[in-house]
Amino acid sequence: MQIIENQYLRASINSLGAELVSLFNKENSVEYMWEANPTFWGKSSPVLFPIVGALKNNQYIYQGHTYTLPRHGFAREKVFKVETKKEDSIVFLLTEDEGTLKIFPFTFEFRLIYTLIGKTLSVSYSVTNTGNDEMYFSVGGHPAFAVPLSDDTVYEDYYLAFNQTEDFPRWELANGGLIKKEASTFLENTNRLPLTKELFYQDALVFKHLESTEVILKTDKAPTQLKFTFEGFPFLGIWAAINADFVCIEPWCGIADSEIHKQELPEKEGIEKLSSKGNFLRTWTVEVF
Repeated sequence: MQIIENQYLRASINSLGAELVSLFNKENSVEYMWEANPTFWGKSSPVLFPIVGALKNNQYIYQGHTYTLPRHGFAREKVFKVETKKEDSIVFLLTEDEGTLKIFPFTFEFRLIYTLIGKTLSVSYSVTNTGNDEMYFSVGGHPAFAVPLSDDTVYEDYYLAFNQTEDFPRWELANGGLIKKEASTFLENTNRLPLTKELFYQDALVFKHLESTEVILKTDKAPTQLKFTFEGFPFLGIWAAINADFVCIEPWCGIADSEIHKQELPEKEGIEKLSSKGNFLRTWTVEVF
């Protein structure tokens, strides 16, 4: 386990998956991350790479060859190397190996960069294409935040407050986790999403191309809250395991296959294309109160 800290925060990150497992506020002694109770869901913040969500039949086609990848890819099950570390920041590195090349035929350097700045944790995904051809990939986050955040509140006291008032059409997931062909009406002309356990009984809420770039997890009954920013991520998932005390706020550059996708990787919705020796960088942040 790797630990970084500053005057206000302490973050713990597991080298397996470079997964954030704890974000502790030293001032109010609040833990903001889900405890990863395996009875509900044994993860806390897995990274999604080199795909986000499910592939149709767990397969994709690239240059005439068919490859198989599990939901959300393989990075979350890989041990990352610690490339550099300071008291308040750390860089994890994952590169291709013999096993990944059999299911993802690209060479790469994938870095997760964690940095504490005041009461904010910054999490960056850096992808470098080290090969000679174009690289196709997706990447995303899956952080699970504890709800409730204080003993005098309950799950239903909380809501997500977005920084833009807008419509939130929902792209529902079909069998196998595929995106349905059409969106359904969900929320209209609002910036507020009340949290209930029942909200996630039919899997994740998936949104595309929101105007909002930040969201606050808050309650009107207690001061403890957090602000999550996700500028540069065109897709957003909101999810919790059934009846579990957390909510995932998931920024994605990429999305699950649609029901009608032909499985060709370059034609996949939301796929990122990176030129030879090119670099891709996206960052989400969480500020705690």
